Amino acid sequence: MIEFHDALIDQLIFHRISTDSEKCIVSNKLYSLGHAEEEKILKDIFLKAFTSIGITYQFHHDVDISLNPLFKIAEGVHEGDNFIMKSINIHQHLKAVSKHPNIKDGDLFVVKFDGIRFNNQSCEALGIYKIENKESFIETTAKANGDMGLTFRKGIGRKLDKACLILFTDTTYPVFVIDNNSHETDYWQNEFIKVSLRKDNINSTSQFLSLAKSFVTDQYPTEFESTKADQIELLGRSVEYFKGRENFNKQEFEREVLQDKGIIESFRDFDSAYRSTNHIDMADEFEISAYAVKKQARLFKSVLKLDKNFHIYIHGNRDLIEQGVEKDGRKYYKIYYKEES
Repeated sequence: MIEFHDALIDQLIFHRISTDSEKCIVSNKLYSLGHAEEEKILKDIFLKAFTSIGITYQFHHDVDISLNPLFKIAEGVHEGDNFIMKSINIHQHLKAVSKHPNIKDGDLFVVKFDGIRFNNQSCEALGIYKIENKESFIETTAKANGDMGLTFRKGIGRKLDKACLILFTDTTYPVFVIDNNSHETDYWQNEFIKVSLRKDNINSTSQFLSLAKSFVTDQYPTEFESTKADQIELLGRSVEYFKGRENFNKQEFEREVLQDKGIIESFRDFDSAYRSTNHIDMADEFEISAYAVKKQARLFKSVLKLDKNFHIYIHGNRDLIEQGVEKDGRKYYKIYYKEES
């Protein structure tokens, strides 16, 4: 879906941002990359974190998208406006929305990329990063006479505090958002960037898998007599349906995964309530995103934990597992198999 192997850093600049105007420092000079290894390190820091994101956004405004400040700045970058001035505009906009007392000072990096691939098409992109927390590291020194030294420093690591990546595609710009300190204040996504979920196959796939998981883990065991193994099997069938197809059809999913008429009716009621509660607008047919399936599949646990003694991984035929209770009250699972490896 999104690939960075051939990405290049076209332009880079950074400023110091603070709620205190006297502590703000605005640069008027682009940073010049020294060598290929330096660019590789910067790309790993600024791009790698986005590979684990399975949600795409788009710029939003209640009245007119052209009134979204960051959208207009990004559009100017895309059209070739002066990059330094646009980065200063970003600094000004971020400072203007940084009113909450919990907002931290930090370094603001603005980076223009080329050669990022999205849905098999190459595009330019704009990355915006606010680094609030520095990581500690040790620098060693060694002299010819055998003297060894340690210098303790703080610098930027690979965990991004706040970031967004705006892809300059032919259609509505896809936006990826990172906010690792959103519990303190949500100004980064809701005031600085201002985005809403894109209605695309990535989000549709992620949303339906999340819906299915919530149904199986929350609703299904309250309405139907089932074991943990039954739930794991149903979760497994849900994921396998998405892994084995290019297109999703809700009726087909219900028929092949849920199977039972009563479970299907319960799922439809749950589906309707889930979409309403979470304000989800999702079609009943869409192209399946393999990228989103891979991300969501990690959350579909196939492990049956029995006390602290055993973990059973269930990947297939539920009929090969029997559950029972001994006369003395001890519970057991009986597992059938052909080969041991």
